[in-house]
Order: sequence, then structure tokens, then C-alpha cells
Amino acid sequence: MAVPLDGLPAEVRIHEVGARDGLQNEKATVPTGVKAEFIHRLAAAGLSTIEATSFVHPRWVPQLADAGELMPLLADLTDRDPALRLPVLVPNERGLERALELGVREIAVFGSATESFARANLNRTVDESLLMFEPVVARARAAGARVRGYLSMCFGDPWEGPVPVAQVAGVARRLYEMGCTELSLGDTIGVATPGHVTALLDELTGGGTGSGPDPGGTGTATAATTAVTATTSPPPSGGVPVARLAVHFHDTYGQALSNTLAALRRGVTVVDASAGGLGGCPYAKSATGNLATEDLVWMLHGLGIRTGVDLGRLSATSVWMAEQLGRPSPSRTVRALTHQEQ
Repeated sequence: MAVPLDGLPAEVRIHEVGARDGLQNEKATVPTGVKAEFIHRLAAAGLSTIEATSFVHPRWVPQLADAGELMPLLADLTDRDPALRLPVLVPNERGLERALELGVREIAVFGSATESFARANLNRTVDESLLMFEPVVARARAAGARVRGYLSMCFGDPWEGPVPVAQVAGVARRLYEMGCTELSLGDTIGVATPGHVTALLDELTGGGTGSGPDPGGTGTATAATTAVTATTSPPPSGGVPVARLAVHFHDTYGQALSNTLAALRRGVTVVDASAGGLGGCPYAKSATGNLATEDLVWMLHGLGIRTGVDLGRLSATSVWMAEQLGRPSPSRTVRALTHQEQ
């Protein structure tokens, strides 16, 4: 039974990351055909945004070295449903070129709010990584593609400890001004709590619609004019519109759903989740699994919030994928609905 609460959105778009963020953390490489079938099943369950893969060098993430072979296997999905979004992660201009050659219309770059993780993940400082992203974002926008900016370590860092809210907001604003059409705020090691989430969103949105150009469109003029010319300059004083924000929680301390609810109360309507709770982060050993999509859908539907997702079909998909991986799904909702043993 759905029992709504005041102050929550009527609809939430789930950004499904299981096929990319989930599978990249697997020790064994999943066959390309299984990945394609997984994405087809996720689409059939009603997910409208499914992050498909990553165009990174195979040395970095060997589990996703088959990106060039996978994307053509998904063409039938977008042919049937042009509104279906299949974004991919790209680390640099070469990755962008490969993605665009295959007809990708939505990409993501992956930044860090802390210096330690920027070094561990990208072998660069925060400023150097932003400089690397500038031409990627500009070229993608000029090609008419959406650009998501992931920001990791927004709440805590395994090397640096708690991350100051102002520090995170400063890097996030620079990604926004660079031209990212969406920013995903990541709790990479799962240490956030609802008050911390609320404080970060309040700091970042600044109580306004944000100053400067709106990077929501896909025109070439915006791509050319919003690129940051010097990443060492101070962040803009205006806020980032909440409509451009997403949240990405890991469930290390069992706080992912409560943190999501806190974000919804602040107007966020895009939530990242991974079918079956797959994933973690190969560059942060304390990062456990992502928020399970089924657990998220159960909560949202219980609040009367529309998602477009068929929970039964989604759970069946996660059970199928767990069988491919040879272990039970960690999602509590999957286990409850399918009577799956731990």
C-alpha cells in the first residue's frame, strides 16, 4: 500500500548503474552476451536510464574492455525506444571518440572531490583532472550529447577522512560551469548520514537557480562558452539547480535509503542504483555495494512515487544475474520477494 509523505517528488528517475558500476567490480569478466542480455532485461523491467559500459583503457578496468563489442548489441533497444538512455563512462578524449563513433548520445566523466582519490583513480590532482575533462565535455556537448559529471568522495574519503561540504560544493560547481548537464554526488565509501546529505545539498544549491549559463541544453554555443578557462579560479558564487543533481549512495553502514529520502526532501529527483546491489569501487577498498535498485523501488513505490519500473521483472532480472555470477543477490528486497536464501 502506498502512503505518501508531504514534500516529496511525484516521480523519480532511476539511473541504473549495475551494468557498468556493478560489473566493473567483478573479479571475473562477465561475457559480452551476458552483459547485453542483462541490459535488455533491465530495459524490459522499465528502467529508462541504464549506464551501459565504460570506454576506458582495458588496463584500468579489464572487466569492461568489450565496450566496443557491447554497444552494437544494444542498438535494437534504442531503435524500439528512442527515449531509452544508455550513457557510457569516458575518461578522456580518446574514449569520447570511440563512444561517439558508435553512436553514443550520452557520456559521463568521473571526478573526485578529494586529492587522494583523484590520485588513486586518475593519477592526477583535482585541478589536473578537471583540465582533462574540459575538452571532453566541450566536444561531447558540441556533438549534441548529454554529459553527466560523477563526483566521488563527497562525504568521506578513506585516506582523508570526512570531506568538508564547501570543498565538495566547489568542485561540483566547477563541473557544472564546465557544461555538465547532470551532477551525481557520490558517497563512495558509504559514510554519509541524512544530515550530512542535507547540508551538502543546501550548500550546493545555494537557495537559487544558479548564476551563469544553464548547461541543460545541447547546443554548441553553450559547450563553447561554458568551459572553465582556468580550474584554479574560485568556484562560482551561485548555486547549482537541484534539477541538475543526482545522488549515488553506497550502503556500507545501511544508510543508503535514509540518505536517499533526505535528498528527495531537498528536491532531488534522480537517484543512482544498481540492480541487485552489485558494485563497489575498485580504487577504494572500503567501498561496498551500491544501493540496490529493488530496495529503492520498494521504498519509492511505498511512498507513492512513480518510477516506471516493474519490481517483479526487475527482481527476476537480478536473480538471473546473480545466477550468472554464481552467488545470491545482496538486495534485501530481491531476497524477500523471491525467498532467496542468503
